[in-house]
Formats: sequence, C-alpha cells, structure tokens
Amino acid sequence: MVAVFVLIGLVVLGLLAGTHLYLWRRFVRDVSAPGGLWRRLGTVLAVLLPVTTLGALVSGRAGAPFLMEQIFAWPGFLWLACLLYLTLALLAGELVRFVLRRTPWGRARSVQDPAAEPAPAAAEPPPVAVPVDSAGRPAGNLATSAGSPGAEGTAAAEAGPAAGAGSAATGSGTVEPADAGTPGSAPHTVPLAAPVPSRRVFLARTLAVTAGAAGLGTTGAGAYSVLNGPPLKHVTVPLAKLGRRTHGYRVAVVSDIHLGPILGRGHTRRIVDAINGTQPDLVTIVGDLVDGSVAHLGPAAEPLRELRSRHGTFFVTGNHEYFGDARAWIDHLRELNVHPLENARRELPGFDLAGVNDLAGEDQGEGPDFDRALRDRDAERACVLMAHQPVQIHEAVDHGVDLQLSGHTHGGQLWPGNHLAALANPTVAGLERYGDTQLYVTRGAGAWGPPVRVGADSDITVVTLAAKTA
Repeated sequence: MVAVFVLIGLVVLGLLAGTHLYLWRRFVRDVSAPGGLWRRLGTVLAVLLPVTTLGALVSGRAGAPFLMEQIFAWPGFLWLACLLYLTLALLAGELVRFVLRRTPWGRARSVQDPAAEPAPAAAEPPPVAVPVDSAGRPAGNLATSAGSPGAEGTAAAEAGPAAGAGSAATGSGTVEPADAGTPGSAPHTVPLAAPVPSRRVFLARTLAVTAGAAGLGTTGAGAYSVLNGPPLKHVTVPLAKLGRRTHGYRVAVVSDIHLGPILGRGHTRRIVDAINGTQPDLVTIVGDLVDGSVAHLGPAAEPLRELRSRHGTFFVTGNHEYFGDARAWIDHLRELNVHPLENARRELPGFDLAGVNDLAGEDQGEGPDFDRALRDRDAERACVLMAHQPVQIHEAVDHGVDLQLSGHTHGGQLWPGNHLAALANPTVAGLERYGDTQLYVTRGAGAWGPPVRVGADSDITVVTLAAKTA
C-alpha cells in the first residue's frame, strides 16, 4: 500500500513538473531572447511558484507552524488555480497556433528571430560615404561616375577609415556633404531599419498574452466570488408527510465552510450575517467546517455563536473534521451554542431532524450509524436527515428518510471538476429524487485548497419545506 501511494505521488510530481515546463516554454522561452530580463525573471518564477504550492500542500500535514501554513497557502494555492486555467487556455490556443502556422502567413519568416539562438554574424562591406551638396544631391561627378566600374571603390577610398568607424558604432549610414568645409554644413545621417520579430514570434507572443489574460482573469474572478462571500439560494421542497402547520418552515443549509489558513473569521462573519438576514427557523451546518485545530481556528469559528433561528443550529461532521481532532471540535461547537448530531435525532415541530457522522469517521470508530439515528421513530412523521456526503443517500432511502441535506462536492469547485465530482457522487449539486427520498446537495459556502470557484458558485441555501396538503 505504501508503494502505491509513493508511485501515485511520483506520477503527480511528474505531471506538475511537465506542466510547469510546458508553461515556461510558452510564456517565457518562446517569447523572449536568451539572457533577456523576462527570460531570467520568468525562469525564477517557474521555480519559485511550484515551491510555494508544494509548501501549501504539505506544511499543514507536516506539523509546520500555522503562520508558515498561511504564508505558503496564499501564493501556493492561488498559483495552483492559475496553473490549471493557464494550461487550459494555452491548450485551447494551441489549436489556433497549429492552424495559423500552416498558412502562408504563419510560415513566413523575417531576417531575425529573437526567440531563436543568434546565428553568427556575416561580414559586412565597409560603409560608403557619398559626397552630396548642401541640398542633399550627389556632388561633383558622382552622378556620372556612379554607374562606371570602380566608382564604388573610389567613393569608399575617399571616405576614409573614419567614416567606416562612425557607421559601425552608430548603426546608421553617414553621408558627408561635398562642402563639409564650409560653415553650416553637417553630415546627413540615414537610420537603418531595426530588425523586426518573425511572424512565428509574433504568433507566440499573441498566444502567451491571450492565454495569460484568460487564465489569470478566470482565476481572479473565481477568487473574488469566494472572498466576497456566498450568495443566497432559495429552494422549496414538498414533503408528503409534513403537516399543514409546518408548511413554509425554513431551514438554512450551509456546508463546506472550510475555515483554515486562508478563510478565517471574516469569512465566518459574512456567512453568519447572511444566514441571520434570512430569519430561518432552523440552521444546519452539514460538515467540513474547518481545516485545522481548535487552537488555530477557534477564534475564526467564534462568530457562529451569533447564529439566530427559532429552533437552533445543528451540525454533523464532514470528512475534513477527521483530518484533525474531530472530538475537540465537537466539544468546542457546543460552547458556541451549536448542537452536534452524532448519529442522533431531535423531534422538532412537524418533523424529525436526524444527523449521522461522516464516512471518514469509520477509521476512528465514529462512522455513520443510521440505525442508531433513526430507530424507534414515528414513521408517520416527516424526517429530514443531515449527512455530509451525497453517497449516503442509499442508506437514507432504506431507512425511509424524506429529505437528506448534504454538501461535500463543492459543485466541482473548479471547472471541469464538476465532471470528476459526478463520477464519485450520485448528485453534484441541487435537488434530486431517489425513490421516496429527496436529496439536496449544496455547493458549500467556502473552498478547499485554492480560494477560487469557477463554474460552481458557493451558496447558502434556504430550504422551504412545503406540505403537499397545504
């Protein structure tokens, strides 16, 4: 088993190294000259940025100080998102590059190519000084002798070595007037044309700029959506067993807040203010509240004690709680007036609210126990179940649950991650029915790893329970 994990780790490191090399070639080597400023700076960034990502991924598990986790987390995780979207943007541009480079325009080349290694310079003939008069016209008998054999050599001999030195030093042709000895006369200087980049280099630079803008712009917009706080979403769920008196009961559902080295107390405050603004009857926190210890993140969770609802706030564990000390967090949440449901059930007006532990708790002897949570209940009453992972829906169906509230998937968080999430979860986001049981999956209010969401906006959902007889 250890060998398998080592092999997987080596494959992942190989993919990351290969991807960074590809980005370096497209964003640095193909668009800059050897020894240039961008060539040197881009190469340094190509080494430092993956180092910060590696530090962000391993610092927490290696027991590094929390401050070091925070230092690595911001650049490391943001670069991980940038890496994804810069690569996708480049791959999309490669098709255009492939087509254009096979057109006559793309095959054209100019004399010099700054992206290629410089070729040895060919010997140039010495500059020629052409005598002209004050009006800039050829002076003396040059016009008549220019076409005769030896005229060029005669003009070069008259120019002398000084003219050649001046031309080589300045990169321009110097034309001596015939009356240079008279007052007010001056040499006429004709600048030489500067070398232009080849169309291949122009195409490479266009691809780099376009892909860079698309990749960084996508990451920036996704980070803003997370750091600005989750929007509210409203869903109505009819339940056949819900009594008329409970019609319109509102449950605030929040999951995957992921307090950690990036998302802290301010993030919690925004969530609490948003939930309180809806004036819910009940608040449910469906797992993955934290990524760290009570010692480091206790202050970040403090605003949870200010949640307000008619029947209180309830919590079930997610898989991330078991990455640390889940028991310590369960005890701490009780101090914040948040009630953990550890394979337990509460009878509320009109329905039963049950909660089961996450599947990750099985390794610590604290896995989900549906029998314990749902046994001996009145089957005529509606039952709402809190279970972090959507895959637990199958046991919920077997136990006659009417509605399961879940999170875990983040809706995929980073497109195209939603397609990967669909492979491991029956529902990635939204409301679906499984037999007589309905499953609602929230995308979550935070983010794990990169504080970025693309194609899967975060949310706080207000679920309104509706009685079919109402």
